[in-house]
Amino acid sequence: MLNPARLLACLILASSSAWAALPFAIAPVKYQMVDTGYSTEATVEAVKQSTIAAQVAGRVSAVNFDAGDYVKAGAVIVRLSARELSAAVAGSQAQVAQADATLANARANYQRQQQLFQQKFISQAALDRATAEFRAAEAAARAARAGVGQTAAVSGYTVITAPYSGVVAARHVEMGETVAPGTPLMTGFDPKDMRVIANIPQYKLAEIKAAPRVAVEIPSLNKWIDAAGVTVLPSADTATHTVRVRIDLPASLEGVIPGMFARAHFSIGSARKLTIPSSAVVRRSELTAVYVAKDDRVSLRQIRLGTPNGRGQVEVLAGLNPGEVIALDPVKAGIHAKSVANVPAR
Repeated sequence: MLNPARLLACLILASSSAWAALPFAIAPVKYQMVDTGYSTEATVEAVKQSTIAAQVAGRVSAVNFDAGDYVKAGAVIVRLSARELSAAVAGSQAQVAQADATLANARANYQRQQQLFQQKFISQAALDRATAEFRAAEAAARAARAGVGQTAAVSGYTVITAPYSGVVAARHVEMGETVAPGTPLMTGFDPKDMRVIANIPQYKLAEIKAAPRVAVEIPSLNKWIDAAGVTVLPSADTATHTVRVRIDLPASLEGVIPGMFARAHFSIGSARKLTIPSSAVVRRSELTAVYVAKDDRVSLRQIRLGTPNGRGQVEVLAGLNPGEVIALDPVKAGIHAKSVANVPAR
């Protein structure tokens, strides 16, 4: 009795002469060992993402960056008007000058009182009074200097700089606006460090922790990315009874931005499944199909697919049998099918 694999090879060999004339690549449908496990929806977020807010009241005098701009760490992104704070700094400096003058006078008086007391010209009470005035003047001078430092520090809040290098996601203020402490100014993120957040049902937690391989699918980019690390947060949501899982992505992924829809795939085992290349699938509205080759002709056949495996293959649930041959380039196959259909019969 002929072995099924040998039979398939004979059938392919018998039809190879006809298929050789086809202007596109073909491949047989066959079973393969693929990963199995649990998949869930997820969302991309930046590891470093923050909204910078005003720390003092003032008027926006300069906005140096807009949404989409790349900003280096330490670059000035927003300036606020500093007139009121400049006046406060000048007032504090005047108070320091006054306190220093008072301290100098109190020190001189204290030294004179000490000499008079040693010569027994004044009482102990008079010396104590001069000592107290000198100590009070010293304290007032220290307080005045501290006030200048505090006012200068607050004045520095009018120049807002980027805490890290990244991209501006949103600008919240315009030139001339008056802001109060806590008013959002800009939101930014670091595009080099991205991760995916998924909510996992608690009954799946043990399987997720034991998964040897975790991959992230970005459907809009047609990308599959192996996770760089997985962190299971140590608490569950009381309303949904799900556990949040952070999936770290490799650094500097092109095209991946915060808020993107993603799917997290946790591989737990493997199974033998009928698969075809994902690139061979034709999607037209609600139709999912492939071009099946037979002799020198192709026909479009509707199929039902399962879950992609992340290696360019997708499971076939219905519509194809092992050994059937499909077109790997559906565009060229569609053009060929139309050209053959338009050839008049002899």
